[in-house]
Amino acid sequence: MSDELLIERREGIVFVTLNRPQARNALTFPMYEGLATLAAEAGADEAVKAIVITGAGEKAFAAGTDISQFTSFRSAEDALAYEARIDRVLSALEDCPKPTIAAIAGACTGGGAAIAAVCDLRLGAANARFGFPIAKTLGNTLSMANHARLVALLGPARVADLIFTARLMEAEEMKAAGLLSEVLPDHAALQARAAELAATVAGHAPLTLRATKMALKRLRAPLRAVQGDDLVAMCFTSRDFQEGVEAFLARRPAVWQGR
Repeated sequence: MSDELLIERREGIVFVTLNRPQARNALTFPMYEGLATLAAEAGADEAVKAIVITGAGEKAFAAGTDISQFTSFRSAEDALAYEARIDRVLSALEDCPKPTIAAIAGACTGGGAAIAAVCDLRLGAANARFGFPIAKTLGNTLSMANHARLVALLGPARVADLIFTARLMEAEEMKAAGLLSEVLPDHAALQARAAELAATVAGHAPLTLRATKMALKRLRAPLRAVQGDDLVAMCFTSRDFQEGVEAFLARRPAVWQGR
């Protein structure tokens, strides 16, 4: 693994740190691929009992995909290949038979929020914030698979509220919505509790945990079967998306045209 994805093993638990604190842990494509590889390897390793994913520092779990990686996008194929990559990574985490725990401090947005959403359990520090502010930033859209994941987790009304308003949920709202099981006072307490929770689930019957994890994924499957490639292509190939990327990198407000 690269320095952007730190892996530590302690007593049967794998601790994964998204390590780009200077960029609020924004995810590069190698980081996504590293997560998929880690999920496959940990899933096949009998010595691994649980996985904890967190972000370096206190400011962010992960602030989405690194926007600079979108500058070359021009075609529907670019957009669909990107969404296929992200879905493959998220599916790898869902399919990993080991329990996964997201320990969230600070911003958890975009691709970072998608990673946290597919983990089995989520803990948050008091400064945790969650959302998909794409209607304000890039003007793109989530894939149908990610809409399905979020609707199963939060319900359609809350998903629409988050995306339409581009707001971020605060920690207590996240807990009230069932997104977080616990809110911890600070980053240190979050990391300690994540390790403690991982040790707890690591000591439970692995087949029960695996069966529950796979059963929940099967219940989500009908929603994911709905096609949405045309929606992805419409947004990612638009002039608005190009404007969103340019505006984000230039640190200015985007000027939307609806085309």
